[in-house]
Amino acid sequence: QVQLVESGGGLVQAGGSLRLSCAASGRTASSSAMGWFRQAPGKEREFVAAISWRYHRTRYADAEKGRFSISRDNAKNTVYLQMNSLMPEDTAVYYCAADPRNSIATMKSAYDYWGQGTQVTVSS
Repeated sequence: QVQLVESGGGLVQAGGSLRLSCAASGRTASSSAMGWFRQAPGKEREFVAAISWRYHRTRYADAEKGRFSISRDNAKNTVYLQMNSLMPEDTAVYYCAADPRNSIATMKSAYDYWGQGTQVTVSS
C-alpha cells in the first residue's frame, strides 16, 4: 500500500508559478514511479508528468513541456511539480499517483495509488 498526500495548490495569477508537493508513505512508496495528473471541471483526468524511481527518467505531456518540471527526493519520499508561466487553462485539481511497476506511463490505469488532489486556480 502507498499513501499519497498532495500540497501546494492555491490561487495564482496568470504568468505566476506554483510548486506542488506529494508526500508518499508505505512499503513500496520509495521504489515507485510517480506521476502527476490533473482534472478540470467537466473534463477527463489527464496526464501531466511522471518520473521514475531510480534514474529519475521523466515524461511530460506535450502541453506542459518547458513550463512544468517534475522532480523527486527519494530520501524524503516526496515528488514535486514546479509549474511556471501558469495559464487559466491550467486550472484543475492536481493529483499525485504511484506506479509500483515504475513505467512512467501516461495512462491512468498504470497507476495503482492516488492522492486526494490539490486545487490549482489560475486567474486571468
